[in-house]
Amino acid sequence: MPAVTRSGPPEERLQKIIAAAGVASRRAAEDLIRAGRVTVNGVIATLGESADANRDAIAVDGEPIQREPLEYWMVHKPRGVLTTVSDPQGRSTVVDLVQESSARLFPVGRLDLLSEGLVLLTNDGPLAHSLLHPSFGAEREYRVTVRGSVDRSMLRRISEGVEIEDGLTAPARVGAVRFDSETRTTRFALTLVEGRKRQIRRMMRALGHPVVRLVRVRMGPLELGRLAPGKARPLRARERRNLNRALLASRAEEQPSGN
Repeated sequence: MPAVTRSGPPEERLQKIIAAAGVASRRAAEDLIRAGRVTVNGVIATLGESADANRDAIAVDGEPIQREPLEYWMVHKPRGVLTTVSDPQGRSTVVDLVQESSARLFPVGRLDLLSEGLVLLTNDGPLAHSLLHPSFGAEREYRVTVRGSVDRSMLRRISEGVEIEDGLTAPARVGAVRFDSETRTTRFALTLVEGRKRQIRRMMRALGHPVVRLVRVRMGPLELGRLAPGKARPLRARERRNLNRALLASRAEEQPSGN
């Protein structure tokens, strides 16, 4: 599967290379380097060192590492499935939904146990780091169903920010509001640019309208579309290009203007 194109020098920090190979997380890779367990061309590596994964012989505990082919999967997480790689209690995780891949995939970001919708799985550590970095500012769009009738003033509070335990939330975009008189619930679209833990559930609880159902339908340029719950598919070439363009645009915005 083609990788998302990234520009830059061929050398990367060792911890990035180790993480991209699926050996350990970046932080755990730093610990391996500090412990003297990583070598480059037979020489014990030091933290901060860079290497070329295509040219240098990199080993952990004497075992050469090899980069896995980079993979990018979209999954539709059902309610009750964990957004983790594994679970000590043996519960189902989003990684279990990708039966066609043997790569060491991990989720980019999280959805809580009761939430549903789009989750991106990959073994591309640098890409995941970029997507989760605050500077990327990726929009996340949800279909939210809450108890009760939500009036205009309440919708305005959601759009302007809601005071929750860890402070005022960033302004959000609300749309497509619909009240169901039979179930006494309100459904609306909600787009966020921040991702605090259980943020939407905490916002709506603070406003007196607990969440009944929460489905993520978009993450940056990626859209869930018609992917059925519990199903997974690799990203299409067009989706990878759109993701790459979004990342490049966010990095360009970070650069000083020079004026």
